[in-house]
Amino acid sequence: MQQAQQPKNKRWNSIIPIDGPLRIALDTFLIIFGSFVMAIAFNLFLVPNQIASGGVSGISILVQEAWGVEPAYTQWALNIPLFIAGYLILGRQYGIRSLLGSFMLPFFVYLTDTWAVPTSNPLLASIFGGIGVGLGIGIVYRGRGSTGGLTILAQIIQKFSGLRLSLCVMLLDGTVIILAGWVLSLENSLFALISLYVTGKVIDSVEMGFGTSKVAYIISEQTESISKAILDDLDRGLTKLSAQGGYTDDDRTVLMVVVAQNEITRLKALVRSVDPNAFVTITNAHEVLGEGFSRA
Repeated sequence: MQQAQQPKNKRWNSIIPIDGPLRIALDTFLIIFGSFVMAIAFNLFLVPNQIASGGVSGISILVQEAWGVEPAYTQWALNIPLFIAGYLILGRQYGIRSLLGSFMLPFFVYLTDTWAVPTSNPLLASIFGGIGVGLGIGIVYRGRGSTGGLTILAQIIQKFSGLRLSLCVMLLDGTVIILAGWVLSLENSLFALISLYVTGKVIDSVEMGFGTSKVAYIISEQTESISKAILDDLDRGLTKLSAQGGYTDDDRTVLMVVVAQNEITRLKALVRSVDPNAFVTITNAHEVLGEGFSRA
């Protein structure tokens, strides 16, 4: 496989890499801001509609319903011991970033618990609550942090049981949702499942990026001409992959090029103008890091 060729004119629209104190400051901001977003979604959508969609946040809703304890106090009471257990059992990876998230989320829940509730429709609340919580968690993860909670307990269980982490998380969240069906109602637990599903999808989107870049694989007898056209006219780099035909066993070159969504039409037209018989496959790229794209 040949090294990726770069265009003559470098693009300067990339995000400048951040290291050192600036990186630490950005991570801290993302953890605090993500915790704030989670708290707003929790208080505006989940708590008023009694949607306990897993985690320590879900437990705090059940405790409030059963004993009248404010959710922020329950979250503090559970998050801090879980953080200490994680630090002692799992090691130093539960440093200041995890402690910050474990403290700031209940703090913002406490500050925003009197904000006006926008809807009393449980379906809307489960969807938008899931979006808000997922967005907040995704932002915290972008800051290389954690809000603690049952994720720590899941990792402890994984360490001693050997089960997959995703299974441990699912079992713990499922237990909370089952308890919601008992403490609240079966209908509430069904709405909690919707919210949990939406949260997971939004976390994936935030972690993997919202970018709309595309990866194109081009097979042609005129790879050199197409390469030159991409480099000169489209101003994008490319990589030449060594391949072998499945039917003929002939050696051939496959061009791989990553482009933005708004460049895909130009790329197809350019390839067609050079070789109308070229075989082109285009797929989605969730996140692209490097020159000409994001560097964060």
